[in-house]
Amino acid sequence: MEGTVDGFRYGLVTPVAAYLMACLGGALGLRCTVRTLLSPQSFKAGWLGLGAASIGCGIWTMHFIAMLGFRVEETRVRYDVPLTVLSLLVAVVVVGVGVFMVGYRGTGPGTPALAGLVTGLGVAAMHYLGMAALRLDGDLSYDVLTVGLSLVIAVVAASAALWAAVSVRGFLASLGASMVMGVAVSGMHYTGMAAVGVHVHGTSGGTWDGDSPASLLLPMLLGPAVFLLLAGVVVMFDPLLVLGEGDRNRAPVPSGRAAPHGGVPYASAGSRPDSSPSRRI
Repeated sequence: MEGTVDGFRYGLVTPVAAYLMACLGGALGLRCTVRTLLSPQSFKAGWLGLGAASIGCGIWTMHFIAMLGFRVEETRVRYDVPLTVLSLLVAVVVVGVGVFMVGYRGTGPGTPALAGLVTGLGVAAMHYLGMAALRLDGDLSYDVLTVGLSLVIAVVAASAALWAAVSVRGFLASLGASMVMGVAVSGMHYTGMAAVGVHVHGTSGGTWDGDSPASLLLPMLLGPAVFLLLAGVVVMFDPLLVLGEGDRNRAPVPSGRAAPHGGVPYASAGSRPDSSPSRRI
């Protein structure tokens, strides 16, 4: 018997909340990536690792918030905990490969596209591994063409987001790129869910043992959500990201050398400029 699938049990609440979490993770991750490009002296591996974890947690949180709204009317739904946790690790690791490619290779020829391919496939791998963790009294089936479309959406949008993050400077550019990343994750998720069909074995909707999706997923979502909050604090209080990119190329000019473009040389270390009226020009 074919099951009746509903992905919007709570209306627009879960899609909107899921999209916002994807945007938050994308914004933090892309800003951390930009941070490594602004200052060669920064702890690049640390910032890129934080960025990868932020994007991965955002993707994973988005997926399972959206899945809170998923139900099959003829059977109850639950999740395999080890596979659910494994999907989070896969998201962080595979997305991390793409983020590190951009962080170390910048905007070199083909880098954003290749990194976007890896990142998009990471989004898809997390999604379908998360779906493999689904447990119900039935079998899942997928429409191949719709699954293929979901992969294309993930790869194209992830490539565009990474390109915008490293090519267009400024906070608003990074914010726009994070919104594109949110579209990539959300679009891929709901396109992938449109490919799902369920063949129900019986009518066990009222007798299925196990935790409900909300009682299982909500505690698991707490950890990644707290991590994103802490990552947001780190990014907000980083001086370079707070002040912006406008001064990233300004460096002290050694004493005795002219400043660029005919400007006034910087004072030598430990000295203070003479501010007396008689010395002013």
